[in-house]
Order: sequence, then structure tokens, then C-alpha cells
Amino acid sequence: MRSGIISAYSVLIGMAILVVSCGVVERSSRHEFQSGSYLMRAQGVAQERVYLDLTPEQIQIYPSDMVIPALPKLSIPLQGTDSLCLYPFSFSRVSLDIDITTLPFKFRFPQNGLPAQLNTEFNGALYAGRRYDRYYIRSSRNMLGQCAYEVVNRGFDFGVFAGIGSTTINPFTTRGAVSDEYFAPHLQGGAAFFLESHVASFGLALGWDRLLTSDRNRWIYTGKPWLGFIVGLALN
Repeated sequence: MRSGIISAYSVLIGMAILVVSCGVVERSSRHEFQSGSYLMRAQGVAQERVYLDLTPEQIQIYPSDMVIPALPKLSIPLQGTDSLCLYPFSFSRVSLDIDITTLPFKFRFPQNGLPAQLNTEFNGALYAGRRYDRYYIRSSRNMLGQCAYEVVNRGFDFGVFAGIGSTTINPFTTRGAVSDEYFAPHLQGGAAFFLESHVASFGLALGWDRLLTSDRNRWIYTGKPWLGFIVGLALN
């Protein structure tokens, strides 16, 4: 009976997180390259703060202290052009990243002579961290002699997370103190490092769990750290 109630509890939480995840996929593009304030770096030019106005056709670069109306100090076409190729440019920014995350698996270290475990039960958490994005404008000549440009993004962030999940309680994980087997809910928290992509973030997490049942003092992983693979979808 206890196992059925806890399993249903975990399923309901998983469904709630799935619904939220579907709603935020459309918003994950907010971390893509878009108009705004950036730190610009270019070959032979001192870095400076600029404002970028982006369209599918071009990037217009304005000084950060511009007076409106203002003319761009430089325009970079994003389509083929017969003009000379510009030096490589890069634009970077730092921002707050808030994600809804899941941990597909956790690696639990050996405890008291028992082997390590790889757990794949449901886990969900809310993550907040400091995100760093850098966008490279690369140029190359095509077979027609035109200069073509492309935008390449590199990003990472680090921060903390907290959430809830489920774990298996059985004779192995309690050293025989519990005779039956059931899925128990637990609180989880820790720190994570992400590498960024356009849709989702992938990284490593270091965390701890606190069991929410009376068997927490029998559970061999109480207060013990674990390593996990973490996936996040941007909320902001």
C-alpha cells in the first residue's frame, strides 16, 4: 500500500514538471543571439560595451552611450556580400539563468563495503545560476567569391538547484533494516555546471538527498554526495 501511494505521488509530480517543460520550450530561445547590450571584441580593437540591433539580414552595432536618433558605427551583413570580409568579431554577455531541470541518472558512491549504484528514478528541480554566453561572427568566402558570415554560440553557466525526486528503499539500500521494497520521495539539492545549446542545457551536478520517510536514518545514502547528469530547460 505504501509503495503504491508513493509511486502515484512521484508520477503526479513528474506529470506536473512535464507540463511546465512543454510550456517553456518556446521560451528557451530567449538566450539566443538577439538585440541588446553586449561586450564586443574584435581583432586589433579594444573591447567595448555596445548595443546590437539584429535582423535576419544584418547586425548593426551602436555605441552603448548613443544619443537617439543615432547612426550605427558598423554593420555586419549576415548574407552573402561582395565586400571585403571583416575581421572576426565576438560579443559576450552575462545573465541570470533560471531552469527547470531533471537528472536522468545519479551515480552514488560505494558505501560501507557495498558497491556503487547508478540510479535512474524520477528527479526534478529548479535551478538558478550565472550564465555566460559568447557569440562569434565568423566570415569565409564561398565559391562565388562572396564573403559569408555565420554566428556561432558558446555558453556555460554554474549555479545551485533544489527539488524533489524518488529513490528505491530496499534491503540493499538499508543494509537489511527494511525487508520490503518501495519508492520513497526525497528532497534534493546541490550545485551544477552546464554547457549551453539553443534548446536545452546539459551538465554535471553534485548533490545530496534527504529522504522524506521514516527510513531516512536507515538509508545508507543519507547525507552522502552523488554525481549526476543534469538537463535543463530555460524558464527566463
